[in-house]
Amino acid sequence: MKNVFHDRSSLVVVTGATGHIGNVLVRKLIERGQHVRALVLPGENLAPLEGLKVEVVEGNVLDLEGIAPAFEGAESVYHLAGLISIMPGNDLTVRRVNIQGTRNIIRLSSQHHVNRLVYTSSIHAFHRMPHGITIDETVPFDVEHPCGVYDYSKAEASLLVQDAAHLGLDAVIVCPTGVIGPFDFRISDMGRLILDAMTNRLSFYVDGAYDFIDVRDVAEGLILACEKGRKGESYILSGEQMEVKSILRQAQVSAGRRVRIMQIPTRLARLAARISPIYSRITKTKTRFTTYALETVLCNSKFSCLKARSELGFSARPLNTSIADAVDWFMRNQSRLLWAGKT
Repeated sequence: MKNVFHDRSSLVVVTGATGHIGNVLVRKLIERGQHVRALVLPGENLAPLEGLKVEVVEGNVLDLEGIAPAFEGAESVYHLAGLISIMPGNDLTVRRVNIQGTRNIIRLSSQHHVNRLVYTSSIHAFHRMPHGITIDETVPFDVEHPCGVYDYSKAEASLLVQDAAHLGLDAVIVCPTGVIGPFDFRISDMGRLILDAMTNRLSFYVDGAYDFIDVRDVAEGLILACEKGRKGESYILSGEQMEVKSILRQAQVSAGRRVRIMQIPTRLARLAARISPIYSRITKTKTRFTTYALETVLCNSKFSCLKARSELGFSARPLNTSIADAVDWFMRNQSRLLWAGKT
């Protein structure tokens, strides 16, 4: 462990610090004058943290004893480390990292008497409601989620944090919707969609929509939850519902391009979504198009962030601004992107 700071009075630990939300959160915390200790995987590419005054500690959230020193002197902890999966099947690694990893962070936060733990869950942890119903924090976390291992593993982890809060740990839960925006070094699925719209001659889309929020607003919401959130409570951070077609169009406008986009009929899309994971496993390539991804843009995405607005003072910028800023960032940072095959 390399010690960068000597004053630990405002030491903040961030797990998953090189992720999309994680590196933006680190930037905001540093801007606020806080000392950040970033927990990253051993050998992980640190490009998202390049040039930042941050203390880097290597460790795996599944290694309880190995990461324990990272929590010494911590005032607060932001737990973002986790795995996302849109593939079908019960991926045991996703389960272990999202559930056992969170259990370990809870235990260490309790042992080291941190003032507050902020857990980044997901909107997908909530029970999916029919169209026409607004989803807010009164909707329960669904540990029997039929949609995928990511959803129910985040739900179970959220309940672990709630249980810990009931037992005395000062912890809050934050549930962002679809994240979009700049500093997307690892190229998220939404980042890939924007890049495709910027560079391809033809873009395909499904007639669906979802609620998206700027990554910078999520990071700000996490900080607000740390400062103002009520112990044991969860907060939805939602932004604006937008059709996939509109996202493609806005990305093209921001990039100064005008290329053809073509809608895929829903019936054909469902068939392709079932085949795509099989092809992905055979060719050992990553796919963005699965049944899970398709159902996400077709499901009810009417979310309310009223609780976060009233209790935390949270707000979100217009989504068109987020898309434009993402395009601009991608254009200026092509050489820094962590493409497939890099770690």
